[in-house]
Amino acid sequence: MTINVRKATGADAQTLADFNSAMSIETEDIVLPDENALPGAAAVFDDPSLGFYLIAETSGELAGSLMITYEWSDWSNAMYWWIQSVYVLPERRRRGVYRSLYDHVIAMAQADGNVRGIKLYVFYGNEKAQATYESLGMHRSEHHIYEAAVWPGQKSRG
Repeated sequence: MTINVRKATGADAQTLADFNSAMSIETEDIVLPDENALPGAAAVFDDPSLGFYLIAETSGELAGSLMITYEWSDWSNAMYWWIQSVYVLPERRRRGVYRSLYDHVIAMAQADGNVRGIKLYVFYGNEKAQATYESLGMHRSEHHIYEAAVWPGQKSRG
């Protein structure tokens, strides 16, 4: 199976929103509100400083995606890229789709010259994803992520 990876465009926004919605239910049992899913996915096309999406295609059909966002590190005087919103269609899993996306991210980061590392967060219960990330050479960070809800009515999951 040939896997092609490309940067997503605004024309992919609805599919990305659908992927994000499917992933949130599957991994964390969270239903994304309709008023967030499409505008959230489309925002990176209106403001590239937020990040970018990569799309994996097999036989000309979308098979998976991920989003990259940026973190500036004053300690490193360099950027870190965060992999987020990873989704691979169930029928395309275990066939190298995520590996192709990940390898593309690594190549892009190395070519950029100012990316110090790649980070991601994964839901504690998503052991399959953790095993995949570890098989690619990623390791568990020494840091925990903490969060605080700041929007009225929003709760932190903790």
